[in-house]
Amino acid sequence: MACGKLEIDILNSVWNMTSNSEVSDISIQDVVDDLSSQGIERAYTTIKTVMDRLTAKSILVRYKVGKKFFYSAAMNREEMAKESIQEISSQFFGSNYVDMIRFIENQFNLVK
Repeated sequence: MACGKLEIDILNSVWNMTSNSEVSDISIQDVVDDLSSQGIERAYTTIKTVMDRLTAKSILVRYKVGKKFFYSAAMNREEMAKESIQEISSQFFGSNYVDMIRFIENQFNLVK
């Protein structure tokens, strides 16, 4: 499941807020404020639209408490990374992880 830069920024914000406290009810404003503290300035409506897209992709879960909507991650960072690696491996390397690892080693001069 491919995600854009802002989607990843939002997910990292949600994961960080979830792991740094007992707070599981994360609002759009919480994400806007967290991103802003990182120097990522986006309009509330932009963040809401992207979070709704992540909900449609089943990456975030949206629920209502009273009159307010909150979000939580449907998967943790490690699960998302694993799915992303599997997708890249499938798309570019025919699911051959050895070829993918060799490619990464060569591209980033990791082999000595």
